[in-house]
Amino acid sequence: LTTIGLLKSTVETLLGYIQAPNLNELKTLLGEKAEGIIDIENLFELADSYGYKDWLVFDASVVRGLSYYTGIVFEGFDKSKQLRAICGGGRYDNLLESLGGDSTPAVGFGFGDAVIVELLKMKDLLPDFSKNDIDVMVFSMDASLKSVAVNITSKLRNKGIKTDLILQDKKTKWVFQRADKVGVEYVILVAPDEYKENKVVVKKLS
Repeated sequence: LTTIGLLKSTVETLLGYIQAPNLNELKTLLGEKAEGIIDIENLFELADSYGYKDWLVFDASVVRGLSYYTGIVFEGFDKSKQLRAICGGGRYDNLLESLGGDSTPAVGFGFGDAVIVELLKMKDLLPDFSKNDIDVMVFSMDASLKSVAVNITSKLRNKGIKTDLILQDKKTKWVFQRADKVGVEYVILVAPDEYKENKVVVKKLS
């Protein structure tokens, strides 16, 4: 920091803030009326009320590299802390307005899929995607009937039937090849002629 022009005394002060072992120590350094101190205390009080205070750990060294943050920043880890941060984010009250939207206080975060995959593997919770988990495949044979196919899919899913919906403009032959490949038992075709009679075509593959 001294190489970019900061005085040694300023650097030492900053390091004192960053290395504060707990919130009370930082409060002593900054003063209990400091805006950041008040925000963090409010956060921990709310967390206590909601019942997840034990999941939060104060760490004054957490820094996010983007300049649009206006308040508290955070990082999320697995409880064993064997992996790097799963996610990171914070408060940004001016970001949406700076992009042309309304003035909207907001909090957000981003996360990496690679870390989550590793965590799921560690916990033996990663699903086996090689196995078929679909009972029915739904396909509309005409673009005008896609909303009908969506409605049918929603009703089947609400009944607990594992249903895949094909929304791409594909040939019927491709749909059956896809269904056969993943081991689907039934294919429902929403065809124009049948739909005029309030019917659909149901094909049993196995």
